[in-house]
Amino acid sequence: MKIGILGAGSIAHKMAATVSSMEGTEIYAVASRSYEKAEAFAKQYQIPKACADYRQMAADPSVDLVYIATPHSHHYDHVKLCLDQGRNVLCEKAFMINSAQAKEVVRLAKEKNLLLAEAIWTRYMPSRTIIREAIESGIIGEVTSLTASLGYVIKDKERLIRSELGGGALLDLGVYPVNFALMAFGDDYAEVSADAVLSSQGVDLQNSITLKWKDGRMAVLHSNMQALTDRRGIIYGDKGYLQVENINNCEAVSAYDLDRNLVKQYEIPPQISGYEYEVEACRRAIEHGETECKEMPLANSVAVMELLDRIREILGIRYACE
Repeated sequence: MKIGILGAGSIAHKMAATVSSMEGTEIYAVASRSYEKAEAFAKQYQIPKACADYRQMAADPSVDLVYIATPHSHHYDHVKLCLDQGRNVLCEKAFMINSAQAKEVVRLAKEKNLLLAEAIWTRYMPSRTIIREAIESGIIGEVTSLTASLGYVIKDKERLIRSELGGGALLDLGVYPVNFALMAFGDDYAEVSADAVLSSQGVDLQNSITLKWKDGRMAVLHSNMQALTDRRGIIYGDKGYLQVENINNCEAVSAYDLDRNLVKQYEIPPQISGYEYEVEACRRAIEHGETECKEMPLANSVAVMELLDRIREILGIRYACE
């Protein structure tokens, strides 16, 4: 499978380095607004084609899949561009700026019978199955709640402080606690509440989100671009709790009893970077003529965007790019 990377920032470098260590997949082209940047990127990873025009790369029939690695604010236009040119697409999270955009690109992908997938890597990782099976095994009993946080000191990054780029903690970091909760408890939450500290530009510097299910289960979630958090996800039951180290890229899963004694340590498989799982999922889907990945169906991507819309409505956040 030949991949074209649209955008040449830090996350694109991580993807290129990952694919370089994979078999059956290669980076065939990279596109940046600056040819010099695209050329340097191509030389670093021995990529055959460098483009200064996104459309030029998207129009190349040799590209089997375009990986979109641009800011959130540009995802909608770039996904549409690639789909219009007949390319399958793997788009970085957050999928879009809002659910209206998400629904439109999903409609277009289905119309053109092309693959479209959201690159929310935690949905594709083996740890997702490990956590679900641990819960279902009953090792921590009847589950009633969970907590999850993700925070880094990234408050000075341009793409995060500017409203016109879809900045703030929610779309960049908050998607991980949200997806962690939905993977553990399901998408059928009944209530949502939220609070946040907003910047002078009207984006959230940190936020707190509470989801409640009809059966009484609750998820208390936090993301923060002003401080480093422990990145832990903890799922609580009446026989103990399950502790997940690093909800952004799971490093360990441990079960504890009511006396806080470790009762089981789950093995996390070795990986290249974690990005390989979403790439492999796309490769399998394309080979089987499928237009979405079973690990993150498009309906789930739309549902997450609808939840993020609801949270922003509660917080009073509207992006300048909407």
